[in-house]
Amino acid sequence: MRILHTMIRVGDLPRALQFYTEVLGMRLLRQHDYPEGRFTLAFVGYGSEAEGAVIELTHNWDTDRYDIGNGFGHVAIEVEDAYATCELIKSRGGKVVREAGPMKHGTTVIAFVEDPDGYRIELIQRKS
Repeated sequence: MRILHTMIRVGDLPRALQFYTEVLGMRLLRQHDYPEGRFTLAFVGYGSEAEGAVIELTHNWDTDRYDIGNGFGHVAIEVEDAYATCELIKSRGGKVVREAGPMKHGTTVIAFVEDPDGYRIELIQRKS
């Protein structure tokens, strides 16, 4: 068994795709419209779906925004250098909501960014 993807609902698909591809540097792996169901699915990731988990962006055509709720936490991405990645994300127009630094009660270097729909993305610096 393995994790295939995490699905999040987005209100504005082009805006979400711009964030995940241009700000976070993922690739659009596949996208399909379902006219009878009035929704679009877009899958983004750093590698192929056969090699690792990806993110499924679901856009329901008749809904332009969602409430995050208090159950969802975040998506985590491993990075080489969390400090440099935060600077790169900011230079691309992304929003850093917690600058890179050691986590509370530990030494792992983390940071948090927020996508256009308010979802949190944790950056975890790879341990050397």
